[in-house]
Amino acid sequence: MVLVTTMQAIVKAEGETYPAVQLVFLRSIVGFVSVAPLVWRHRAKLTNLSNIRGHLARIGFNSIALTFNFAAFAALPLALVTAIGFTRPLVLLAMAALMLGESVSRVRYVLAALGFAGVVIMVRPDAIPWNLGLVAAFGSVFFGSLAVVQTRRLAGENTVVLMLFYTVGLTILTSIPAAIVWRPIPWTEAPNIVLVGVLAQLGQYCWLQAYQKQEARLLAPIGYLSIIFSGFAGWLYFGEVPSLSLCLGAAIVVLTTVVAGPAERWLRARTWIR
Repeated sequence: MVLVTTMQAIVKAEGETYPAVQLVFLRSIVGFVSVAPLVWRHRAKLTNLSNIRGHLARIGFNSIALTFNFAAFAALPLALVTAIGFTRPLVLLAMAALMLGESVSRVRYVLAALGFAGVVIMVRPDAIPWNLGLVAAFGSVFFGSLAVVQTRRLAGENTVVLMLFYTVGLTILTSIPAAIVWRPIPWTEAPNIVLVGVLAQLGQYCWLQAYQKQEARLLAPIGYLSIIFSGFAGWLYFGEVPSLSLCLGAAIVVLTTVVAGPAERWLRARTWIR
């Protein structure tokens, strides 16, 4: 979380100068270089994919989501973008029911409604004017959720292939739009740009290692501490002070997401006893 929060702070600082899609492309280039040996080793699998359209859809959704995410960080406080990102499980709830045919209990619908109320409190439509930053933040959640749904549809694919195709595809898909809006990067700024990609790859590696060495049920709640990291980084580097409404709304969103599973199991146990 420290690595990713540092990356987000750099993206916010550099996003004032460079287009979001350019930063996404440069981030993906660093990732591509790091996995190049694996790409060569698994080149046969990458050229013989069973569901090429599904893979392309997944990469397309991810590319849009990441570009929107970088644009949101450049325009909004770090803590607000992080808090809005916590709504993804609520969006996934609806998408899983509509697009994957998964059954959703009533308690999850109730908690999703409470989570939406938390979003309203957090964003404060009466006080915060809607701008492209908020549109980008919610757009990132929407397209990121679509990418997760598409990933579920590719459940039978090899995990390494999914990771490699993501890195290669992201680089290719963002190269053309990045070239269109490209802004020259002076050598003094190059280390920061490279650092974005390095921190993203290291952060992903740490997450993978964490989930390999510890149970997901213990790690998942820890992930919500990222809003504290983002709030501190925003205050330290950009003088951003999280508002009371942001803290309250984020707490509601986090709470509804955390208690969804335990509440559902508790209700099922009571039904079984009766």
